[in-house]
Amino acid sequence: MESRLRRLDASDERQYMMNENYEVYEKQGAPLGAASFHYHNFYEIIYVLEGEYSSLIENQTYHLKKGDFLLIDQNVMHKYHFVEKKHDTSKRIILWVTAQMLDSLSGSDMDLTACFTRRASCAYHFPVYYEEMLRGYLLKLAMPEIMEGELPGAKQVLDRGCLTMFFVYLNNLCNREEYWFRDENVVQHPLVGQISDYIEAHIGERITLEELAEYIHMSKYHFLRKFKELTGVTVHAFVTNKRLIKACELLKAGENITQVYQTCGFTDYSSFLRNFKSTFGVSPGKYEDFYMG
Repeated sequence: MESRLRRLDASDERQYMMNENYEVYEKQGAPLGAASFHYHNFYEIIYVLEGEYSSLIENQTYHLKKGDFLLIDQNVMHKYHFVEKKHDTSKRIILWVTAQMLDSLSGSDMDLTACFTRRASCAYHFPVYYEEMLRGYLLKLAMPEIMEGELPGAKQVLDRGCLTMFFVYLNNLCNREEYWFRDENVVQHPLVGQISDYIEAHIGERITLEELAEYIHMSKYHFLRKFKELTGVTVHAFVTNKRLIKACELLKAGENITQVYQTCGFTDYSSFLRNFKSTFGVSPGKYEDFYMG
């Protein structure tokens, strides 16, 4: 079954969906295409089929092994965390899914997106029975077809069923604290957390390298070097991305575009538009239209 899975090259830098609802792929080897901090407006699940894998989510690095699940919320800064010689044999299933898709599968009494918003843990290790069951759903979703001569539309209908079953079980399992990652598999990075908190508290203001370095009691050059080493991006890019994440939240809430870019600390609309389109591929107006329906 696994040999017929859809595959995405580990060096592929694409961090946007080509399907409007969900995508499922297998990746092998160290994913050097995701080596810098990035974020997206859909949910992501990484399931480790073989070997090991590590990911930095905001200010915590999760070291995953075979059978582990990593859940990444919308608009959360994350990146692949390289560990030399550790991930050459890594094999993973990657699931990207939109909030709209999960909303369409959710019942009136169950929110299938809830597993992503519980921030006590982003990584989970389930008992073998549950892990194999979830793995089976992901493998079926990653297959390009069911069988030769299948009925028109059969794959789409079965995929919806697999997605529903997968997320119903996943949400129930993620509620159980005994399946959350243990502290020894998680590494804290206070520097990134402190800078992120400072930016969020001053999102509408001009933020300089000097004040950030002073805030964490480092020289500017030591701070720049250490931050780039940890995150894979410059401080300037990190600040801009945090502003854009906040802008997305406000646009989804129906805020006026002019108010949004001012609230998020952009000096003018042209700067906001240029950065927004470069990151999301659409204008803020079209983004707002999509979420406001």
